[in-house]
Amino acid sequence: MKPRANYKVIDIEKYYRKGVFRHFTQDCKCSTSITAKIDVTKLVAHSKTTETKFYINFLYILSKVLNSREDYRMGYLHGTNELICYDIINPTHYVFYEDTETCTPVYTKYYAEYEKFYNITRYDIEEAKNIREYRLDMINHPNYFDASFIPWISYDSLHLELPDGNLYFAPIINWGKYREENGRLVMPVTVRLNHAVADGYLIANVFCLLQKEIELFVK
Repeated sequence: MKPRANYKVIDIEKYYRKGVFRHFTQDCKCSTSITAKIDVTKLVAHSKTTETKFYINFLYILSKVLNSREDYRMGYLHGTNELICYDIINPTHYVFYEDTETCTPVYTKYYAEYEKFYNITRYDIEEAKNIREYRLDMINHPNYFDASFIPWISYDSLHLELPDGNLYFAPIINWGKYREENGRLVMPVTVRLNHAVADGYLIANVFCLLQKEIELFVK
């Protein structure tokens, strides 16, 4: 049996976004997303110098950012109609098969210790390569967010449709291939959150934190 994800129940009456939460769960259920480019020049160089995988390094930084603030770790219990905040959220990422043009979800537990996260992610990816099926298991992985890499294109915008009547609060993150612009390497990233628990500030803050954590990571 998998261990229960730890969380705390949010008291709506004391929730600092109480009015916004009620509006976007009762009157106007919707999500909001932003696509922007981040500078990954130093992260690419660091990955090459250390002979580590850029993909895993970015996934670590992304997971660290999303775990740094409660607003990004929210969830909803439909059975009891409770807003909750998980202690930790973990990435669901994907292995793509060129021969079948399909993918397999990879569930990786987030660890703040970089080396531990790096090694377990490599292991999880190799294990997933043997599955070759789309085994999405959200019931046993409630505190996981979607982290999807789109390596074939460096896009300028991305829109994800989701039935917000389900009150799905986990972050959904996409990122594409980085490209050179004005002598720097920039990478498109899309951040989607439910409007009941996030607004433009909180989404924009993800990009600011990503840039900050990249600088700290490559020191």
